[in-house]
Amino acid sequence: MVAGEASGDLHGARLLAELRRLVPGVRAFGLGGAELRAAGLDAVADSSEVAVVGVVEVLKVLPRVRQVFAALLAEVDRRRPRAAVLIDFPDFNLRLAGRLARRGIPVIYYISPQVWAWRRGRVRTIARRVDEMLVLFPFEVEFYRRSGVRAVHVGHPLVDEVPRLASAWDREPAAGEPYRLALLPGSRRSEVEALLPAMLAAAARVAAELPVAVTLIRAPGIPEALLAGHVEAFRRRGAVERGRRGHGGGGGGDGGGGELPVRMESADRFGAIAASHLALCASGTATLEVGLLGTPMIVLYRLARWSYLLARLLVRLPNFAMVNLVLGREVVPELLQGEAEPERIGAEALRLLGDSRARARMRAGLAELRPRLGEGGASARAAREVAAVLARARRGAAAA
Repeated sequence: MVAGEASGDLHGARLLAELRRLVPGVRAFGLGGAELRAAGLDAVADSSEVAVVGVVEVLKVLPRVRQVFAALLAEVDRRRPRAAVLIDFPDFNLRLAGRLARRGIPVIYYISPQVWAWRRGRVRTIARRVDEMLVLFPFEVEFYRRSGVRAVHVGHPLVDEVPRLASAWDREPAAGEPYRLALLPGSRRSEVEALLPAMLAAAARVAAELPVAVTLIRAPGIPEALLAGHVEAFRRRGAVERGRRGHGGGGGGDGGGGELPVRMESADRFGAIAASHLALCASGTATLEVGLLGTPMIVLYRLARWSYLLARLLVRLPNFAMVNLVLGREVVPELLQGEAEPERIGAEALRLLGDSRARARMRAGLAELRPRLGEGGASARAAREVAAVLARARRGAAAA
């Protein structure tokens, strides 16, 4: 099993737990994070070592990526697995799929690369290297079948993973009560570095106008020290700014820190998001989590300049936020590249916090998300498909 980022690690762990119930004694090894290891994966390497977004960003970790790739293949040759489950992470996993296919190992791909959005030519590569695609969205089945790829719609595991919780907007904040902002800067170090400083500065701009309390959501695999370091640097900048101006200041409206209250949350991230009035969210799976919880959000996306220019050439989609793509229209605002800066983010946040009609429209749109993602039980359905492949491999080995 190979998962290269936090969301894949979580979904893979759910699949592995279900598979172990169906196939007692099954053993798994590969690449994953804390969730997959807790589910029983014998990890050759940790996914946090290779999880980045963007071409330029990948170059920084390329030597380690190559080491991990070689280590996985060495373990494949030593252990000779009956099947491989590759989870998302397409640039790494499609290359790995080719090496596995040459070794005669059945390849099951869970959570489709978004080839329907960009680099459609990769579907031919998938047809040659992948035995079965387990897809999250119904429309993906026909897309793959047209290219000769066996595809099975298993549904989205987030339907089971994200609970139905009461919303902070079930009642309006009382006079003087702070608005609660949730910051979700991403599950990759490169995302945190690109987005968290702007998120904190934007929250300070909101705090100059309204009472706010900030919850910083730590994604699995992101070190607490990394987030704490950004918060401390933000506060130091605030102290310097206040010293220059010769006065204290509670709001930090200049984006320099002020006395903005920030607490970190990782254990109950869903509860913290549901209890927030607004989320500033990195683009990715987290937008679906926030959407399923019904919390209004602003989605942010930043890449290195050359990665962004390349993406503009390749991607052919009207939106980049997954929640908007699933809903088929722009329900939540998207701030891309230069737009994802503190002044613009803060202004958009203040607009939403002050506009009950805009919030109501957004929440009504987000209420459509859970039905769009299908019924629960995705992990169990995916596990049944994997178990069937293992059974066929076992029968083939017995016949030989």
